[in-house]
Amino acid sequence: MILHATRFALAAALLCGLPVRPLAAQGLPEGFVHLADVAPGIRQDIRYAGSRNFLGRPAAGYEAAECILTRPAAEALARVQADLVRRGLTLVVWDCYRPRRAVADFMAWTRDPADRRMRAIHYPALDKRDLPALGYVSPTSAHSRGSTVDLGVAPLAGGGTGGTGACNAPRGIRFDDGTADFGTSYDCFDTLAHVRDPRVGREAAANRALLAGAMRRHGFRGYAREWWHFQLVREPFAGRSFDFPVQPRRRR
Repeated sequence: MILHATRFALAAALLCGLPVRPLAAQGLPEGFVHLADVAPGIRQDIRYAGSRNFLGRPAAGYEAAECILTRPAAEALARVQADLVRRGLTLVVWDCYRPRRAVADFMAWTRDPADRRMRAIHYPALDKRDLPALGYVSPTSAHSRGSTVDLGVAPLAGGGTGGTGACNAPRGIRFDDGTADFGTSYDCFDTLAHVRDPRVGREAAANRALLAGAMRRHGFRGYAREWWHFQLVREPFAGRSFDFPVQPRRRR
């Protein structure tokens, strides 16, 4: 019955001259796609859909562990991935489109001094109330426009270090993201995560440069305080932000 209903809906749309959207994209605003439908080879580890993040719990609006992006951003990321695969590497994506309600959730968290459950990993040297002033958490986010992504690079074949410690600790001790060495873990609220921090080791600096170069070649720009953060320069919704939830992808 579902199949017949779907066929009927498609036929009706065609007869009425309405645009027909792929099943995988239904439920998303026009211009948005699930990354897995464009670049299925990119690894996804969507942190704010679970508890492995600085909140220690799912963020508001994350109903699925899926990367959603504008189509231009997803297609540009697919080209980055194609370049890296030729070198035996893959992208690992941690966050993509972020609803405004999640951004508000982050800000509310900074105002709750009693909740310090993830301090030892994500902000060991800071008071969470200072994070907005330091540029680590903001009342608005480019992620809410759908063309910004947080990501790293990992070998196509290979395991992690198993570390569970502070994000700014040496590799093997710090929290393991399953990626190459970038000098810190993801979402590390510490100056060591700044792209050009002079304390970063040679290998980590080289990996940061490799990632930034690959992203830049395909139209992204980075953010000086976070080596993992990249924004599509020619984003389609530069003057807007969105608040639809991060939704499950409908399998074909």
